Amino acid sequence: MNKSIKTDPQQTRQHIIDSGYSLISSKGFSNVGLSQILKFADVPKGSFYHYFKSKEQFGEEIINNYFKSYLANIEALFSSNEGSGLDRLMTYWLRWQSTQSDACVDQKCLVVKLSAEVADLSESMRLALDKGSSAVIAQLAKGIEAGIADGSIAPMHAANTAETLYQLWLGASLRNKLIRDPNVIERVLLVTKALLAHPVTALARPD
Repeated sequence: MNKSIKTDPQQTRQHIIDSGYSLISSKGFSNVGLSQILKFADVPKGSFYHYFKSKEQFGEEIINNYFKSYLANIEALFSSNEGSGLDRLMTYWLRWQSTQSDACVDQKCLVVKLSAEVADLSESMRLALDKGSSAVIAQLAKGIEAGIADGSIAPMHAANTAETLYQLWLGASLRNKLIRDPNVIERVLLVTKALLAHPVTALARPD
């Protein structure tokens, strides 16, 4: 292990989180034991328990850390002046599409992998996933509002549309993991663009 990781407490903590993140996102939370995490991170058990009370709290911190980075990337995308509001939203969905592979490239499908697994397993992890997902939906709603303002997106209820689209993509991502057919994501991408251009009545902006 790098000497700086051993001597800097914050780096040690982050190193353990990053190591667990890599393992859990590829294998799932239940399939990764504490001994595997310790071996992969190359740290003693005492170091782990110095920073985390339990494996469950460790999982919660992995989720929080994931969303912190994920939300920063969304905010950077949506606050840029490149293209229209619709262009920026479609860039977001295209990025999502690129993460959906059998190997879960760069651990970018953590929410898809953990949502179904830990919802009944850990209340604290469920709440962390819910909080993070709700924050993502709020950012998507802002992105939709920006598109409505610049005329690239049809008038609609931004919050309802953001929630519907997020749920649609989560469902499609889970379906893609089952049947391993990239056309699942391609179809939902087309539906997303059509919905933003021509909202259905239930999602239209109220008078």
